[in-house]
Amino acid sequence: MASFPLYKPTHTIFSNTQFKGLRNGFFWRPSYSFEALPENKVQPIRALVAKSPFALFQPPQVEEESPSELEPVDPDFYKIGYVRSMRAYGVQFKEGPDGFGVYASKDVEPLRRPRVIMEIPLELMLTISKKLPWMFFPDIIPLDHPIFDIINSTNPETDWDLRLASLLLFAFDCEGNFWQLYGDFLPSADECTSLLLASEEELLELQDPNLASTIRKQQQRALEFWHKHWHSEAPLKIKRLARDPQRFIWAVSIAQSRCINMQMRVGALNQEANMLIPYADMLNHSFEPNCFFHWRFKDRMLEVLINAGHRVRKGDEMTVNYMSSQKNDMYMQRYGFSSPVNPWDEVQFSGNARIHLDSFLSIFNISGLREEYYHNNDLSTDGNTFVDGAVIAAARTLPSWSDGDVPPIPSVEREAVKELQSECQKMLAGFVTTSKQDQKLLDSMTDATRTFEAAIRYRLHRKLLMEKVIKALDMYQEKILF
Repeated sequence: MASFPLYKPTHTIFSNTQFKGLRNGFFWRPSYSFEALPENKVQPIRALVAKSPFALFQPPQVEEESPSELEPVDPDFYKIGYVRSMRAYGVQFKEGPDGFGVYASKDVEPLRRPRVIMEIPLELMLTISKKLPWMFFPDIIPLDHPIFDIINSTNPETDWDLRLASLLLFAFDCEGNFWQLYGDFLPSADECTSLLLASEEELLELQDPNLASTIRKQQQRALEFWHKHWHSEAPLKIKRLARDPQRFIWAVSIAQSRCINMQMRVGALNQEANMLIPYADMLNHSFEPNCFFHWRFKDRMLEVLINAGHRVRKGDEMTVNYMSSQKNDMYMQRYGFSSPVNPWDEVQFSGNARIHLDSFLSIFNISGLREEYYHNNDLSTDGNTFVDGAVIAAARTLPSWSDGDVPPIPSVEREAVKELQSECQKMLAGFVTTSKQDQKLLDSMTDATRTFEAAIRYRLHRKLLMEKVIKALDMYQEKILF
């Protein structure tokens, strides 16, 4: 048997072994020191070239007698594969009136700069680029896995939610993946307000045929996608992701309602991506948000920051603006909720009546910039200071005219006001129920589904906006000759 001389230092001690984890793709590295005593001489030994009786990657025996005297050559290199944690500052996650939300745990005084309240690293997210070629950060899909073929079969322009839902289901199936744990914080099918999970009876409760028809098409689209890829001959690794269509439709509803679309930078690569970001997706919506998102490219981190100059009191909810310039039907279609103070909501008028825009706005003390909106006390409600949304929606939805400094003719304006009010009243009469009946129904609900409750609120908010328009026109008619 062949042999050759080897040399080894004596009294080699491994100390302060630091583990970056032996599982889930982490690295471990020992720090070590060599103690070569003078009386010990390096002697040649004879080693047989044969199979070692010891395990190939058996870790060294850890001893604590001697501290480490050597530093890693490149500390940053050993951070590769190290999963960072999410960090939150001065906030707490708890149940609120609108479901799970983020609330301030202490007072925050206004600063000249935005203040960070959350940092979420890229490693915890699920992201897909918006355009081909599909890129995933982090890339959790193994080479040649059939889930990539499913994602690649989607329409690049319209099927972003189907791609993200497929990736989410795959993450649930990956052993040791963060989303296996975070999935416990996601709303179940019974807790979701997404209309994708609504029954036909609940869609009829919307009292909006156009929105109901749009939702039916989306439900059919998701169902056909499931039947196409989760058929009887599909591999087991695909079948177990969504064994029934309800599971896949739920994943699509999660993708639609919790997706954040933004540009992220990874190294020198800029990507527009659809992103599922844990913890940040717990922030609820507001038209007067106190927070915003920012991508910190240096260390691939999403920051949630409080707006500069904004004062936050303990117990205040931290909110962001999900979408801008969208009507309530779009919020219902995407997220499953609507708002009575949406400044972008509108009523579709079909007549030719118009009122003078400048005169109407001046009655409500509304100036040109959004930051300078003021509300009229006659249109305010107790406990609601943000009535500007409904007033601005009324101003935006009304057919109007404006020609420089040409003053309105009172008799013509009153005639137009009456015609617009009459059309609003006809639209209100076309509903099966009144706003008072809807409110009474909401107050008496005890065990209704979340989707049924969302449908009732949506039709109530539509009626409240029309009633607000009628009341605003009454005020305008009374003050035309101001």
